[in-house]
Amino acid sequence: MNRDLHSIRRDYQFDDLLEEQSGNDPLALFDTWLEKAIEVCPDDPTAMVFSSVDADGWPHSRVVLLKQRNEFGFSFFTNYDSEKAQQLAHNNKACMTFFWPALSRQIRVEGTIEKVSREISETYFASRPRGSQLAARTSKQSAVIENRDVLQKAFNAEEQAFNEQDVPCPENWGGYVLKPKFIEFWQGRPSRLHDRICFILDSDQWIRVRKAP
Repeated sequence: MNRDLHSIRRDYQFDDLLEEQSGNDPLALFDTWLEKAIEVCPDDPTAMVFSSVDADGWPHSRVVLLKQRNEFGFSFFTNYDSEKAQQLAHNNKACMTFFWPALSRQIRVEGTIEKVSREISETYFASRPRGSQLAARTSKQSAVIENRDVLQKAFNAEEQAFNEQDVPCPENWGGYVLKPKFIEFWQGRPSRLHDRICFILDSDQWIRVRKAP
């Protein structure tokens, strides 16, 4: 690459993040920031980088969509035979990172992962567009395939099999919930003097600290 990457930068200009603004409940602050992102960021405001670790200690990251945030934690849905699912079966510690450039904001959530109930998975699956339902049944996620035609033919077969019928949720498809142990709120500030407010869960109590940028 011939382009000068050193020169690509911007100075962050947005609100600061002070302790009195962050409060003592990181989940409430997360909800506030997410609502603002949904208002301001039209493209995938619920997108996050989800990171897991395999049996050899190698980290793996990919972008997925947050589908629920409740008292249990942060949830997304996927194929239980996928690479990420295999990694989580070996090591249930994971991280979610949200970044909203328009707001100069980032949130990092670390914690432990477990599967949601079958009822929750089936309820969410039923709410998905029909094409997404068929695709979930079609794709053997993370498996090597010869070409796209293989995938399209499998999709067409599922479409014919469930013509004018409800599409059932596959047994190997469902949700995960991350139960947070650590949440960091990063607010970009001028001259790289960013605000970093972190919450650490200690005996069911959130401890708030500020870290240097």
